[in-house]
Amino acid sequence: MTQTTPVETILDRRQLRRKVTFWRLAALAVGVVALLALAARFSGESTHLTPHIARINISGVITGDRETLKLIKDVGESKASALIVEIASPGGTVTGSEKIYDELRLLAAKKPVVAVVDTMAASGGYIVALGADRIFADTNSLVGSIGVLFEFPNVSKLLDNVGVKVETIKSSPLKASPNGLEPTSEEARAAINSVVLDSYGWFKGLVKERRQLSDSELAVVSDGRIFTAHQGQPLKLVDAFGGEREAVAWLEAERGLPKGLTVKEWKKPSSVNALGIFSLAGQAFTAFGLPQGADLLARAAKARDIAALDGLLAIWHVEAQQ
Repeated sequence: MTQTTPVETILDRRQLRRKVTFWRLAALAVGVVALLALAARFSGESTHLTPHIARINISGVITGDRETLKLIKDVGESKASALIVEIASPGGTVTGSEKIYDELRLLAAKKPVVAVVDTMAASGGYIVALGADRIFADTNSLVGSIGVLFEFPNVSKLLDNVGVKVETIKSSPLKASPNGLEPTSEEARAAINSVVLDSYGWFKGLVKERRQLSDSELAVVSDGRIFTAHQGQPLKLVDAFGGEREAVAWLEAERGLPKGLTVKEWKKPSSVNALGIFSLAGQAFTAFGLPQGADLLARAAKARDIAALDGLLAIWHVEAQQ
C-alpha cells in the first residue's frame, strides 16, 4: 500500500485549492457582467419616461428577429418624440428586412423616423433605411446593392468523385430542387430564378415608391452595385450628408421637435439570449487571460448569425460577416 507523504498531501491540497478558486472567480465574473448588463438595462428604461429622441441600432446580419421588432414597437408606444435608426448592415434575409421596414412605417404614422447610415446600409440594410422619412449618410458610407440572391452549395461532383450516390424519391421533379446533392436541372434553375425575380421586382418597386424615382432613374441604381453616399445622393438614394447631429437638426427644423431633446439609445429587452451568453462567457475567458476561448466563442456567435440566413437573401457579401 502506497503511503502519501506530508509534502505530497500539501501539494495536492494547494492544487485543489487553486482549481476551486479559479471556478469561483469565473462564476463571480459571469455574475458581475450579468448584473451590470441588467443594471444598465433597467436604468436606461427609467430615462425613457420623459420626452426624448429614441435611437436604435440595426447592425450586422438582418434576420427580423422578434426582439428588434418589439423594440421598434415599444418606441412607438413610448414618450419618444421621434426615432433615429442607425444602420451598419450589409443586409440579410429579404423577409427579415421587410418585417423591420413594415414596423418602421407603422411607427412613422405616429412620429418621425430618420435613418442615419453609419458604415453601410446595403441590400436588406437599405430596405430598412427605406422605412425612414429621411436618409442621412456620411459621404463615404455605402448604400444600394439593390438586388436579391439565392445561394446553395452544389457538392454533386464531389460525391461522384468519392463514389457516393444520393437516391431521392419525390412526388414531382421540382420538389426540394435544387438541393445541392445532384446536378441542378434547367427546370429547377428556372423555378428558383422566377422566385428571385419576383422578390427583386418587389424590392425595385419599394425603392421606386419610397425614393420617388422614374423608371430610368430606377434602372441606374437597381443593377446590384454598391454606391458611396457621395455617389448615391444625386441618384436620390440618400437625402443629405451627415449623421445624428444633422438628423436632430432636421427633426427640429422640419418636424417641429423642440430643441434640446436628449437622444437616448434603446436596446433590445434583456433575456438570456439578449444578454448574450456568448458575450458573457467571452468576457469571462478574457478576464482570466484565455483570449483563445473568447475568440472561439466570437466565431461561434458569427456562425450562428450566418446559419440564420435561410431562403432569399438581400445581402452584400455574406463573407464580410465571417
